[in-house]
Parts: sequence; C-alpha cells; structure tokens
Amino acid sequence: MSDNMKNVKPDDRPPMRMQSVPETVAKRHAEKITEDAVKSSTASSKKNNNEEEYSLNDDRRVKILSPGALVAKRFFRNSIALVGLIVLIFMFLFSFLGGLISPYRQDQRFFRTDYIYKEYAGVVENEEFRYAAEGSDFTTALQAQMLLAMQRGKPAFTYRDVAYEIAEEGPDFYSISKDGKVIGIAYKDIVSPSVEGTDIPFQLKYDALKAFVNGESSFTSGSDEYTIDEGGVVFKGDAEVAFVSRYVVNSTMADVFLTRDFKEATAAAIATEDPDFIYTDENGETHEYLIEFNPEKNTWSVRQETASYVYDTYSAPSKEHWLGTDRNGMDMLTRLMYGGRVSLVIGFIVEIISLVIGVILGGIAGYFGKWVDNLIMRIVDIFYCIPSMPIIIILGAAMDAMNLDPKIRMIYLMLILGFLGWPGLARLVRGQILSLREQEFMTATESSGLSVPRRIFKHLVPNVIPQLIVSCTMGLGSTIILEATLSFLGLGVRFPFASWGNIINDVNDTHVLTTYLFIWIPAGVLLLATVLAFNLVGDGLRDAFDPKMKR
Repeated sequence: MSDNMKNVKPDDRPPMRMQSVPETVAKRHAEKITEDAVKSSTASSKKNNNEEEYSLNDDRRVKILSPGALVAKRFFRNSIALVGLIVLIFMFLFSFLGGLISPYRQDQRFFRTDYIYKEYAGVVENEEFRYAAEGSDFTTALQAQMLLAMQRGKPAFTYRDVAYEIAEEGPDFYSISKDGKVIGIAYKDIVSPSVEGTDIPFQLKYDALKAFVNGESSFTSGSDEYTIDEGGVVFKGDAEVAFVSRYVVNSTMADVFLTRDFKEATAAAIATEDPDFIYTDENGETHEYLIEFNPEKNTWSVRQETASYVYDTYSAPSKEHWLGTDRNGMDMLTRLMYGGRVSLVIGFIVEIISLVIGVILGGIAGYFGKWVDNLIMRIVDIFYCIPSMPIIIILGAAMDAMNLDPKIRMIYLMLILGFLGWPGLARLVRGQILSLREQEFMTATESSGLSVPRRIFKHLVPNVIPQLIVSCTMGLGSTIILEATLSFLGLGVRFPFASWGNIINDVNDTHVLTTYLFIWIPAGVLLLATVLAFNLVGDGLRDAFDPKMKR
C-alpha cells in the first residue's frame, strides 16, 4: 500500500453504495418495462392520430434525394409544366413515330377522275374574203389590188404592167384571171375536206364553190363528176369528198380531226343560240359540249366534257385521308407528321449549334476576363446589331437563284439560324461563370493543377447547365416559330419537304382560307401547341432548378 493511501483516514473516504446483483438486474428490468410502456403508449397515441414517428437513428426517418431527383420532384409537382411535357411527348410520337406507321409518303400524290370541260374547238363565222391560188403568182400584194378593185366595182386592173380580169362568180365569190386563165379566187364560204388527211385541190375548190353559190346540184372538175346537195356536201359517186360552210371550225389539238357532222352540229347550236349540245361520234361515244361566245373576238369556244385524271386537290376529310388532301393532292395528315419532324429537328439542331458556340465563347470570356472578355463581348454586341431577318431574306433569295436542292437548302438554313442565335447563350454563360470562378471550389481546382479547359468545361460549365437547359427549352419554341415564318414567306423549307410553316403557306388566297379549313387549322394548332408546350416546360424547369423554390 502506498503512502498516500496510508494517509487517508477511513472517515474521509466516500461512502460506497453496495448493492447485490439481483437487485441491480431487477431495477434495470423495471426501468425497461416502464420505458417500453411509455413508448407503447406514445406509439398508440400517435397511431390514433394517424401519425408515425421514427427515432433519430431510424434510417427511414431521413430520405436523401439526389439533386436530379429533387429537380424532377419539383418539376412533376408543377401540373402546368407536366401538361406541357405530355404535349411534347405526343408531338414527338406524332411526328417521328407517326411518319413511320403512315401508309403514305410525304411526297405521294393522289389522283381522282373528274369530268371537266376542256377547250376542244374554236368557231368563227367567216365575214372576210379568203384567197386561194394554184401557183405562187397570186401574191399578197396582188390580193390587195384585187380586193381594192372589187370594192370599186372595177372588172379589171393593172398591176406591175400586167392586166388582170375580175369575174363575180356568185355572191361573195370572185375569180381573178390573167391571159384568160383563172389564177386565184376570193371567197367567204369555206370548203373543208370530209376525209381526214386529204386536201382539196384548187380546181375542185373553185368548181365546188361556183356550183354551191349558183345553186347547182352537180358539176365537173377535171375529168371527174361531182354532186353537191343543198347543204353544201360534195360527193364523188357515193363517197363524200368535201363540204361547204360559212363557219370555220378548227380543233385546238393538232391530232384531232373534226368531222362534217360535228361541224354542222356546232353550227346548228350556234344558229339556235343553244349553249350546249350532245354529239355522238363515229365510234359511238357520246359527249356533252358547251359553247361560249366571246364578243370581243366575235368567236365561239367549244368545250368538251372529258373524264380527266387529275390531282385529288383539296379533297375533304374521308376514311382514306383523315384530314383531306392539299393543293398538290397529298395526304394532309402524313404531311403534318413529316412537317412536325422537320420543324422539331430544325429547332433542336439550331439550338445545338447555338449552344456549342455560345458555351465555348461565353466560357472563355467569363473565365479569362480582361481583354478576352472585352473582345468576345464586342463580337456579341456586333451580332446583336446584325439585322437577322433582312440577311436571311437575302440569303434565301440567293439560294433561290442558285436552285439549290431542298435538302441542301435545309442544311444551310439550320447553319444560318444557329450561327445567328448564339450571342444570347454566350452572354448567359459568361455572366454565370463570372460569379462562379471566384468561389472556393475553383481555388481548389487551381491548387490541384488542373488545366484551364478542364476547369472551364468540367467544373464551371456543368454549374451553368440548369440555366442553359431552361434557356434552350424556351428558345426551341422561338426557333420553331422563326422557321415557320421563313417557310411561310417561301424562304425556309421547300417542296417536296414539309414543315408546318410551308403547309400553312398553301393558304395563299381568301377562297382557300375560308373554304378549306382543314388545310391550315391543324398545322396552326400543332404549331401553337408545340411552342406553348416548350414554353411551359421551360417555365417548369426554371422553377424546379431554383433552389429558393418553395416545396
């Protein structure tokens, strides 16, 4: 025993409380029973109040959420943003999946059979003298001299020291002779061949007109005998050769031969002022004809009702075409699907191009500052001052002049829009990085010896991603609107590719605007819904990324 222990008196030592082992165990057991009873009573009370309380060391008490899960939770709590997301999902499925399951192509045209009146023949009542000659002696100048002599009532005249005689063979029918031989005639009644591919010789024409105007029933031309009826039909034996009529009926098509029966039926309809008539041709085909008079030219236009295989333009919605067809005979629903694909792809690619340029330049400007920041910001200011729309119009006109392929034109359009749209993103990235580069984690990256590109693009830019997502989401709607505007003006996507803008461009007159609502209303609704959905999703993401957002 040590000296210290020896010096301690028994009365100075603290009293020791001695308990037996059974007593200690019993006390602890009693305390545990009391604690369990209290907990049971509290739990019962909580249960009665429909509440549950966990202990501090219970793993279920604290639910840890990752930043992404927290943003998603906040976003899905926003019912308006959720509606926008549902609309966007529908638009993507409609545009990308719909084009795959559609039975039609975006450039597939449909046809229908229409009965329309086409220009078939032209009719004029001859009121002026026409001339015919066997050789080339009856020139235009000689014809003018003959007409002048007929108007003055002279039986003869001299032209270039040559004497010519004029004989009136009948009403509105004259002949001109030189040295006792007829060299030409002037007439108003027309002699036309009855057989396709044949010509009327001059002598036969002269003899037939002479017999017709004098009311003769037969005549001799050369060595052949001919008969002529009161209607002016000339026969050689039993074969019809020609016919005489004051009306000139010519087909508008060079390969169509008009028979005498048709010409007589046309002349009879004109004489009775019947606007339409029905004629059955030699093949037994019956057609309906419409006659229109042109008072300015004093002529008649004969139109034939013809079954035509035409584009199924502006067809109303049906079982085959749920939204009808456009002016090119293409299925509107399929065009809307492919048009949505083009509009969405252009919007995303333009935003990606702007994002890449904006992040690189904005990140460099925000990190380095000083003269680098000043230089890049001045470039941004220059781009802000560029009149984008006039430049796009000029470039569109240049692409029209070069007749670029529509696919190449679309690529150029995306590059132009992306190159003109990056300044806003660059300014956003630069401002965020200016506030982040002085924080402690950037000091740590410098102390660790990380390279400058790694500091910018691995540690600074990821902290700007929430703001970039919000900005790009809301910018997509603006890009789609811009593309639709350019396509509507004819400066964007060109036929045969479809976009919602050039679909609306089909409404180029009041008649289509008021009559064919199924042409432009669906495209306008899809465009409106998509842009509105992007804006709603952008607003929802902005609220979800805001750390001060109330839960």
